[in-house]
Amino acid sequence: MIALSLAELAETIGGSLRTHGADTQETIVSGAVDTDSRNITAGGIFVAKPGEATDGHLFVGPAVANGAALAVVEREVDEPVSQIVVQDAVASLADLAREVVARVRAAGELQVVGVTGSNGKTTTKNMLAAVLREEGETVWPVASFNNAVGAPLTMLRVTERTRFLICEFGADAPGQIASLAGLVTPDIGIVLMVGLSHAGGFGGVEHTARAKRELVEAIIPGGTAVLNADDARVAAMASAAAERGVEVRWFGESDTADVRAEDVRVSASGTEARIVVDGEPFDIRLQVLGAHHVKNAQAALTAAVALGVDPAAAIDRLGRVELAERWRMQVMGNDRVRIINDAYNASPEAMQAALRTLAQVTGEDGRMVAVLGSMSELGERDVAEHQKIGLLAVRLRIPRIVVVGREARPLYLSAIAEGSWDEEAVFFETADEAYDYLAGELRDGDTVLVKSSNAAGLRLLGDRLGGLFS
Repeated sequence: MIALSLAELAETIGGSLRTHGADTQETIVSGAVDTDSRNITAGGIFVAKPGEATDGHLFVGPAVANGAALAVVEREVDEPVSQIVVQDAVASLADLAREVVARVRAAGELQVVGVTGSNGKTTTKNMLAAVLREEGETVWPVASFNNAVGAPLTMLRVTERTRFLICEFGADAPGQIASLAGLVTPDIGIVLMVGLSHAGGFGGVEHTARAKRELVEAIIPGGTAVLNADDARVAAMASAAAERGVEVRWFGESDTADVRAEDVRVSASGTEARIVVDGEPFDIRLQVLGAHHVKNAQAALTAAVALGVDPAAAIDRLGRVELAERWRMQVMGNDRVRIINDAYNASPEAMQAALRTLAQVTGEDGRMVAVLGSMSELGERDVAEHQKIGLLAVRLRIPRIVVVGREARPLYLSAIAEGSWDEEAVFFETADEAYDYLAGELRDGDTVLVKSSNAAGLRLLGDRLGGLFS
């Protein structure tokens, strides 16, 4: 974080300063900010937020032991460290992030990119980071730091030298993206797609679209909206851009796209395509698996070009990305049995894309195995969407469908009803049961997809299978 005095920090977050030892109001603090005491290092700021299972105030002591110079608390604690007492620790994170980004922006060349969408946010921000970090100091989220805590923590990692800040914005209710994006008023906002992810929380896909639109409405006038030309709900957000005097740059397969993809080809070794940037063609070869990642790469490329990066250089850097993120189409195992662990998140659209990728990358002599868990937060569409995935798995002629977890049982029943041969689909209540079955079932030539929402926990099953065949 940038250097601020204790007095400046207290004023910024509207708290009451209690100095300790030799500290005064003029004492400067510039260490990293975190809500996890285990991540605190010398000179850091520990924010003691209340949690669902525990209370951050219980960990001020460990944070001090790790070198914390300041604790932001909702009540004063008996620990040897200066403290700022605030009414709401999470709100104080937002206030501090807003101030720090504004100061860096005013003093330097910082440009801010916001990314949202029902699928692909994390992959896209990582791809964009791979491009921009070779242009200058770049800050981007760890894992999926995209909520009211994670997004401000990312923002607070900027320094006076930072040129690019990439923010990932997720939401499960209206107004959340507006609140987070409003902290930084992005120069560029990327909207990837509107799907059924979190549709239950929003009350339907149209409400999801309205929430994603909040990012476009937060872009600084004169900035750029990077929109998916192939998604009608995203394309409709161009009107919001026009209202703010924001330029629109399009990506997709549509002839109208500024960054257009053609001739997409998927194989076990990667994904290839022809990318046309403002009329100029380029060949791209991604090491990450899946046709859907071409669109994520297009979005990152569109934003990078808007920031002044040479398209050829950006495409070269995208081609060097080996893994979008852990548990996202992560290839594991060995030459005999390949495991594709894609179980960090799952919406109907992402599940369909992963199953089609499995069919595309499995050789004629190989066998496809789909290990599938539940998709979260689909609301009233939960059963119907799981049933559709069961139908798709059978229609793709996947000969072994392993369904795990009671919440995914409609998927299993659908596959059974659609199936044309015995024991095509099997069901297990737990990941341990599925592991025991798969350890004896998998054979040479198998390509195994492990796909579920994060809550289903199958990513750890994927890790176990990858270790088994490493």
